[in-house]
Amino acid sequence: MVSLPHPSVLHGAVSAPCFCCRKGKDQFDNLEKHTQWGIDVLEKYIKFVKERTEIELSYAKQLRNLSKKYQPKKNSKEEEEYRYTSTRAFLATLNEMNDYAGQHEVISENMTSLITAELTRYVQELKQERKSHFHDGRKAQQHIETCWKQLEASKRRFERDCKEADRAQQYFEKMDADINVTKADVEKARQQAQLRHQMAEDSKAEYSSTLQKFNSEQHEHYYTHIPNIFQKIQEMEERRIVRIGESMKTFAEVDRQVIPIIGKCLDEITKAAESVDHKNDSQMVIEAFKSGFEPPGDIDFEDFTQPMKRTVSESSLSNSRGDGKSEPKFGSKSKGKLWPFIKKNKSPKQQKEPLSHRFNEFMTSKPKIHCFRSLKRGGAGPEDFSNLPPEQRRKKLQQKVDELNRDIQKEMDSRDALTKMKDVYIKNPQMGDAASVDHRLAELGQNIEKLRLEVQKFEGWLAEVEGRLPARTEQSRRQSGVYEAQNASGVNSCAQDRESPDGSYTEEQSQETEMKVPATDFDDEFDDEEPLPTIGTCKALYTFEGQNEGTISVAEGEMLYVIEEDKGDGWTRIRRNEDEEGYVPTSYVEVYLDKNAKDVHKPLQKISE
Repeated sequence: MVSLPHPSVLHGAVSAPCFCCRKGKDQFDNLEKHTQWGIDVLEKYIKFVKERTEIELSYAKQLRNLSKKYQPKKNSKEEEEYRYTSTRAFLATLNEMNDYAGQHEVISENMTSLITAELTRYVQELKQERKSHFHDGRKAQQHIETCWKQLEASKRRFERDCKEADRAQQYFEKMDADINVTKADVEKARQQAQLRHQMAEDSKAEYSSTLQKFNSEQHEHYYTHIPNIFQKIQEMEERRIVRIGESMKTFAEVDRQVIPIIGKCLDEITKAAESVDHKNDSQMVIEAFKSGFEPPGDIDFEDFTQPMKRTVSESSLSNSRGDGKSEPKFGSKSKGKLWPFIKKNKSPKQQKEPLSHRFNEFMTSKPKIHCFRSLKRGGAGPEDFSNLPPEQRRKKLQQKVDELNRDIQKEMDSRDALTKMKDVYIKNPQMGDAASVDHRLAELGQNIEKLRLEVQKFEGWLAEVEGRLPARTEQSRRQSGVYEAQNASGVNSCAQDRESPDGSYTEEQSQETEMKVPATDFDDEFDDEEPLPTIGTCKALYTFEGQNEGTISVAEGEMLYVIEEDKGDGWTRIRRNEDEEGYVPTSYVEVYLDKNAKDVHKPLQKISE
């Protein structure tokens, strides 16, 4: 019998028994769990960076929306307000915030490309490498276990053959000692014993060879193969740790790279804030809103102890007619308020039209047409800006002229471009039909002509205003802007008599300054004037609040009489009854003209039916 030692191996500081290499398998299981945990940590970090990039994108989007929300709208009144230094600084802040948002988008893009994408690709490679290493480890483990099984089988076979040889030897000796056994039987027993001994020797040699082979394989397994696999797993794990550290460094560097640009954005915001000039803004407000009116002069003392004579001073705000003298209106109460420093609106049906306006109405034969000809729907303001003070009106007219000239230049540029295109088509017919642009050229010519007519119209109004503003005598300088405007032009008398500097129509005479003009034959003739005959009826399509003088309020669905149809100025003159008449926008009513209509007030309900 051969005594077999129990093989063992030392791997590092751990003594591992050979049988099934159990401890080696345990180490592989532990390493497999640890490396999987490392990959999970890496994937968790990737998820963290992804969420950070989403936050950066969301923040950048919100900043851009915020900047866009407070940007001035083009071609709006709000855009004009950005000429002040304070609002320009705010606009610069909005633009810098837009750039600031762009830097957060850069952070998101860089983190996605340098960290998320790289680590995601690296994780896939890491998983493949880990799988390969543990596959090699399992293969080596299976090989050593197979060698161990072969050794065990050889050992058991050797043990069995030894026992068989021992029994054959004992049987031979028994047969040889028995005198009753024939010589042939003894010889057969001896041959059998020799055969068994030979088989035992062969099993011994095989077992010895298998044992040596196993010991060699086991040494290679624990001292070469397994250490190499563990070393590769260790290097793989160290690379993972280094990679996640480098990614964290990149995470910080991506932020650090945009800090200088963000700092420049903040510096520009600070610079814009320092550019705010309160003096300049105040001066711009003064230039924008100065009216051009001269302050009123002193009012002369009126001595009521003398016979009823009232001399109006040159600087009085009273809008006198004729020789500048009139009697005060009895029963009036002084309120101490003079136009243009007050605003007093009255509905046409609540007040009686002043005699001076009635005189203008009589002389022009087309009452109030200049007051309302250019009014927009709803009474927004006249086209010639006559509702504004002289200086403001001049500025608005100049702006309008400049705007129209720019439009003319654009149309002319378009016409020149089309003309050149037409010349090219004429020279090279294969490129296009020259006649195809004729229609557009004709349209551009018509547009240019219309714009030029508009420019001439506004330039005429501008010349009229500039002719009144510059040179004034000392006496006229002491007159109020109202008095000067009222006597400058009969065409604009209505608008300038009844409009305050803020653009609203007012009955400018307070009870203190309201004057009574002595009755004349003209007054009698004017008062006895017969009302205009009705020429049809109309139905109000919308409710209109007639807050300006000369207009009349109507309710939706109301039936009224038409006394003067639209003359091209956008207004229709209507009458509710003998005492209530005025203008309404033509677009607000549906007119039913009656060619045979007479001045007979039919019941409106029947007319509507």
